Amino acid sequence: MSVRTLAWIPILCIFVGVVFANRTYPIVLGMPFLFFYMVACIILTSLVMAIVYALDPANRKGE
Repeated sequence: MSVRTLAWIPILCIFVGVVFANRTYPIVLGMPFLFFYMVACIILTSLVMAIVYALDPANRKGE
């Protein structure tokens, strides 16, 4: 999987997934499902961008 393909995951998660996650019930961790889904997308975006940063050849200094 290339770095560019990996970077599309958060975009699809936020823009496409919200259409399917737009529900008030069930309540997950005390939050409506859409709010929980958006928090999970933010966390997923941080993890994916950390992986993209680690895999990007432009960020390698001495190798």
